[in-house]
Amino acid sequence: MSANHYPQEIEQFDGQAAFWWDPDGPFKTLHQINPVRVKYITDHVNIDKQKLLDVGCGGGILSEALAAKGATVTGLDLSKASLQTAKMHLFESALTVDYQLQSIEDFAAANPESQDVVSCLEMLEHVPSPEGIIDACLAALKPGGWLFLSTLNRTPKAMMLGIFAAEHVLKIVPKGTHHFEQFIKPSELVAMLKDQPVEIKSLTGMRYNPITQSATLDDQDLDINYFMALQKHG
Repeated sequence: MSANHYPQEIEQFDGQAAFWWDPDGPFKTLHQINPVRVKYITDHVNIDKQKLLDVGCGGGILSEALAAKGATVTGLDLSKASLQTAKMHLFESALTVDYQLQSIEDFAAANPESQDVVSCLEMLEHVPSPEGIIDACLAALKPGGWLFLSTLNRTPKAMMLGIFAAEHVLKIVPKGTHHFEQFIKPSELVAMLKDQPVEIKSLTGMRYNPITQSATLDDQDLDINYFMALQKHG
């Protein structure tokens, strides 16, 4: 197993694993932003019958939604309890996802250039080396394939709204989920890609409204959450 993870982060997700599919539980904001995440991916590429790898899949919220769009989905995570929840939920949804307790580094080494699409959303801010994750995602991707990333910007606004308000005031995210020093500025993410065989196709922000409990994309507002779409050179 790759050393590119924080054991305490895995323990936190293990401890909350039973609640992944509770729409009013600790992961409710993921349920609320999921339609926007899926639309961002499907607006760029037709995933029907495509091999799609969901890195850091957790309980399978995104994986299942992508499988429902016709993709052949493999979900990777290092939280055993989260994967057990994800597998159990397939009995309810009647969808097919291949969930694996494996790091992206190990998967890419065993399955190089095997995927049409790779998604790695809300995960880069949870690991010691985001660059190592991106390297492995691209290694698993076929030439011409698409990589989708999302993370949190390291801004005062993200600290106030993404951590203080979300975790302590509104309590829509479990305390300790995010650590400000692990947030990544868009310029830093671009710098990680400078020697990679990719073209950045899109960079857009996401705004979450806690009143309407919904999210929208906004090209002009990258202050908190943002998405990036990349295409690997053919």
